[in-house]
Amino acid sequence: MTEWRRTASFSRTLAATTMGACLVAGCGVLPGSSGGSGGTITVMTFAPQDTSATNMPGMPGMAKAYEAWVNSKGGINGHRLRVLTCNEKNTANGAADCARKAINEKAVAVVGSYSQHGRAFMAPLEAEGIPFIGGYGVSSEEFQSTLSYPVNGGQPVLLAGAGHQLGRACSQVAIVRPDTLAGDSMPILLNAGLKANRMGDASDIRAAEDSADYIPQAREALADSSGTKDRGCVTAVLGQRTETFFDAFRREDGKHRNPQISSVLGSVSQAVVDRTGGKESPFEGAYVTSWYPVSTDPLWDPMRKVISDYAFGNDAVDPDDSGTQTTWIAYTVLSETLKRFKSGEDVTARTVARRLNQEEPVKTGGLTPDLSWRYKDMRAVAGFPRMVNGRVTFQVVQTGRLVAQQGEQSMDMTQTLEQAPAAA
Repeated sequence: MTEWRRTASFSRTLAATTMGACLVAGCGVLPGSSGGSGGTITVMTFAPQDTSATNMPGMPGMAKAYEAWVNSKGGINGHRLRVLTCNEKNTANGAADCARKAINEKAVAVVGSYSQHGRAFMAPLEAEGIPFIGGYGVSSEEFQSTLSYPVNGGQPVLLAGAGHQLGRACSQVAIVRPDTLAGDSMPILLNAGLKANRMGDASDIRAAEDSADYIPQAREALADSSGTKDRGCVTAVLGQRTETFFDAFRREDGKHRNPQISSVLGSVSQAVVDRTGGKESPFEGAYVTSWYPVSTDPLWDPMRKVISDYAFGNDAVDPDDSGTQTTWIAYTVLSETLKRFKSGEDVTARTVARRLNQEEPVKTGGLTPDLSWRYKDMRAVAGFPRMVNGRVTFQVVQTGRLVAQQGEQSMDMTQTLEQAPAAA
């Protein structure tokens, strides 16, 4: 932990001036694609768009901006980057269709993507040896498949982190979560963080992910979080429906008990706070657990410049959005990995995966710890053996802005999760 903090601190002073320049200049030569030196490297980014549940349009939007940026500078070490995008539609069939498209187009990797339907997309990718780099972390397969290379700890570390954050502030907790396969593990993970702070299990309240009416769940959460004189907590992890829930929750809180509310990044973002009233937002005062530094950190400056220069007109590419940020980090990993190919080496799905499996850790400009997926870097987290980054940061909404929570340093939740029951 100390070593990572020193690295992150040093990176804050250098990343904005060196990371972008290094990627632009190429920092070496990458010869060799499946078509030989100077060929085109094809990758894919998929995410749900225009659905009634969670949408992540910023992820393919960021991928296309990255493509335009690197190609304007001559590609990645002389190789033109071709980015395919695909609407995953929040369905298993949609996820499988995107995977098949990646296969048919001979993609060497799927990068910075989002899907709850891990079984649907990982099986076809595995059959063709295509690595899945930097998924959002919402499906358990992302932490189980030997061809998955996660850049964050996904929902597991966010929920364990939320348990830590709430365990230090509240006497009892209720969690409102989707009544889905992915949602079933959420209480287990949250409880791991609560137990680390000597608290009992949270009340588990299920809800339809695409519901427009959360009044019953709001009433149940209020009842479950206000049974003692001490302050109760309510956390909701419902993706884009989280704001719908908390709107109902505030309207139902007729006695103004005002329990501490919380969520995780992805369900709450700066854009959601802005859209729901800023300083007057129902999220004012909410605790939020994140994977990354706050969006105002200078470490994000290279990404912000790329968005400003190459994603103009695309409002979906929000630099404050965790999906956009994850895709940026995933493409950073891809770029740093491709630079390690020697002259004449073919760049194929299998050779990219081999590099990721065997090479030294990849730097992400201080946005995460250095990332490595060698066997010795795997963690003993039941159900999530591919987790290599258990770090979370703690934030709070103050005067309409997501800021770092005072007194709370970033924390590695790996040990907490190692002691938890299997959640997948």
